[in-house]
Amino acid sequence: MSGNLLHVNATVTCPHGARATILPAQTRVVVAGNPAASVADLDTVTGCPFPPSGPPHPCVTIRWVAPSTRIRISGSPAVLRSSTGLCLAADQAPQGPPNVSVVQQRVVGR
Repeated sequence: MSGNLLHVNATVTCPHGARATILPAQTRVVVAGNPAASVADLDTVTGCPFPPSGPPHPCVTIRWVAPSTRIRISGSPAVLRSSTGLCLAADQAPQGPPNVSVVQQRVVGR
């Protein structure tokens, strides 16, 4: 499955519309002037509208479960627009897949 590489300024949201922030684990590999995203990055979600009690819980982080199979960034698989991820609550309960809406258009990978 191919797709454009994500970078730290890509627009990623939880299924409930809250914005995710990507804190890069590396700054050497750059795409469109921004560090490229990998599974080693810390992807946090802030402002998820769901209350802390009762299902569903608010999303607080993203775990990428099916990243690039061919591209590695500092030893970690790269994250593509087509990568599969899971938004997780603080208790690690899955809340749904993240939505990637804006990403750089030049670098494509598998």
